[in-house]
Amino acid sequence: MVRHRRVRKKVSGVPERPRLAVYRSANNIYAQVIDDTAGNTLVSASTLDADVNVDGKIDGAEAVGTAVAKRAMSAGIKTVVFDRGGYRYHGRVKALADAAREEGLDF
Repeated sequence: MVRHRRVRKKVSGVPERPRLAVYRSANNIYAQVIDDTAGNTLVSASTLDADVNVDGKIDGAEAVGTAVAKRAMSAGIKTVVFDRGGYRYHGRVKALADAAREEGLDF
């Protein structure tokens, strides 16, 4: 909670460059592209989605990163600010970020 607040103090999404927020639970991973000024979620993806469901935690994170990037690109979003949510930038969080970058999302 403290780490999340420390990150959120510096990271904010604006309409020109929304925030790509990551939430990691024990079994699933979720990603949202959020416009903080309006308080709207523009695009989201998770391992619970029917078209994203993949076995394995790292593979699932890569699939979510790919899906959220494709959905963001189709919504006209090309650049985002990455919000790791207080999690260390390794493992599933890094896999999601790398997959999103490979799909063309810029951050």
